[in-house]
Amino acid sequence: MRSTFDWKDYELIDCSDGERLERWNNIILIRPDPQVVWKTPKNNPLWKKADAVYHRSKSGGGAWEVKTKLPPYWSIDYKDLTFNIKTMGFKHTGIFPEQAVNWDEIRTLIREAGRPVKVLNLFAYTGGATVACLKEGASVVHVDASKGMVAWAKENAASSSVADKSVRWIVDDCIKFVQREIRRGNRYDIIIMDPPSYGRGPGGEVWKLEDEVYSFVELCSRLLYSGSIAVLINSYTTGLSPSVMQYILGSVVVPRFGGKVSSSEIGLPVTQSKMILPCGASAFWKK
Repeated sequence: MRSTFDWKDYELIDCSDGERLERWNNIILIRPDPQVVWKTPKNNPLWKKADAVYHRSKSGGGAWEVKTKLPPYWSIDYKDLTFNIKTMGFKHTGIFPEQAVNWDEIRTLIREAGRPVKVLNLFAYTGGATVACLKEGASVVHVDASKGMVAWAKENAASSSVADKSVRWIVDDCIKFVQREIRRGNRYDIIIMDPPSYGRGPGGEVWKLEDEVYSFVELCSRLLYSGSIAVLINSYTTGLSPSVMQYILGSVVVPRFGGKVSSSEIGLPVTQSKMILPCGASAFWKK
């Protein structure tokens, strides 16, 4: 499992009985996590001193119980990157801190390329990977179907002092955008994607990631060329294991462009137990 120990402003303090105890800068949150099936003792006193707790509803969704007045948003730093955080519906805060290990790896690839690098970030959310790539000097096309998420990504770019870098902010369906880029003859050095478990296709049809990911990777591979550097697929879908994504990249990309594929779980170190909490799965193709 891959993880980073370089966070200073984020800390997974403890996890037990379906919940995480986390520090986001100086704010303590408790959030649900279905991966946490063990019921170890909640001995850390901060379990009883959280600023806010997210409670799931039996009927779906849930709500935050705010125990201490929270600011509308606050900031956390990861190395030279700054992200704006706030409590959102469905337990989220706007950043997945376990992704920092992928940001670091992509930054290394850009740095080692020794030339201009063009990145396509699909399902790009609030722009963690976008900001990391911009910081390393790459040009980025950031695509997400949510206007609000793209606006948030722009704020993160401004907070990280990269808003003036080479970036295109696109609010669009990712499939439609990739199809247009193919027709335009555009090519990319690095493609990053973090598709949702469920979504809607170009015709409004509901699609399930396990059923559609192979064809989508095939589509995206048409934006690669002989000089392309990497493709990163990340997933939080339970049924899509790292090995499955590795096989998809290996069967679609390697025959055309060579290179090697690897995959792994990504996780977060837990201060209390010294374990690593599994948080998602990633697969990399690298030339």
